[in-house]
Amino acid sequence: MQNLDPRHYTCAEIHASDVQRIFASTWQMIGPASRLAERGDYIATEIAGQKVFVVRAKDGLKAFRNVCRHRGARLLPEGTGRCGTIRCPYHQWVWGEDGSLLNVPWWGDDAEFDKAEWALDTVSFEVWRGLLFVAIAPETDLGEQLADTVQELEDEPLETFRWVHEERLVFNANWKIYTDNFVEGYHIPGIHPQFHAAIEFDQFETVARDGLVRMSAPPREGLFYRGKWLWMWPNWTLSLFNGGMNTSRINPIDHRRTELIYQFYFADTSDATKAARDNTIADNLTVVREDFEVCSETQKNYESGGYRPGPLSPRHEQGVAYFQNRLLTAQL
Repeated sequence: MQNLDPRHYTCAEIHASDVQRIFASTWQMIGPASRLAERGDYIATEIAGQKVFVVRAKDGLKAFRNVCRHRGARLLPEGTGRCGTIRCPYHQWVWGEDGSLLNVPWWGDDAEFDKAEWALDTVSFEVWRGLLFVAIAPETDLGEQLADTVQELEDEPLETFRWVHEERLVFNANWKIYTDNFVEGYHIPGIHPQFHAAIEFDQFETVARDGLVRMSAPPREGLFYRGKWLWMWPNWTLSLFNGGMNTSRINPIDHRRTELIYQFYFADTSDATKAARDNTIADNLTVVREDFEVCSETQKNYESGGYRPGPLSPRHEQGVAYFQNRLLTAQL
């Protein structure tokens, strides 16, 4: 097994292909559906630069491209909020919660203009075990993409965990460099020394299954993680800790920058456990941030031309090989 050629991480043209062949065609986990509890609640986000939003309408969830049909402006700012109608801030066109165009102010006389032709473009969405997924142009159904993830998590009480916090982190490296890093534990002794001391690293195991990579290790006393970390194709993760979990979406900003969108969930969200929850979130994020420097410096070396592809460990880098093989298949 050998690492991918650096051009897969540095070439803008390959990245543009990734956006269309991977990010536009797969189901993207954008967070907990519970954040859309009331009519008008929305989540607006980007999927590798493509803007979408999901809104709670009178008759259920609706998902659209976050793009004005008139001149292409952004309709809703990224993040969460609440809206009645959907008003473009640019020229004040107004759409209803079902995506139909309701009002075009100051338009002028135009007998051929038909509002019915200018509804918002829809995107697909699904909710799986409380997690909201969207797909711009899905090539498979969500269940097929999740594959072995369904069985892997069937005994975990995901629905009992309540969302409490979102954290967005940005760093200077290609999304694939970060993913290569996430799906192996080989780097833990060097990059995460405190984490390394808190697990039985000699028993660290990486297993690639259909649609996911599972990493596990027995935790020592005091570790907030339960000892099981999952990555799912193409770009989301789920890690378990005592009394909760986190999820993340690895979202490319461009071919040199990546955004991580972390969500934290807990079974107990009472005031009495707030300090403990805050500590768990902070400890999680400390481990996450420890990866940024090595990813950024690897990006620089890939761009310099000074790196030639090296071998992959049969013990610790099965996840890297699985991810890279899926990438190459998707790019065909």
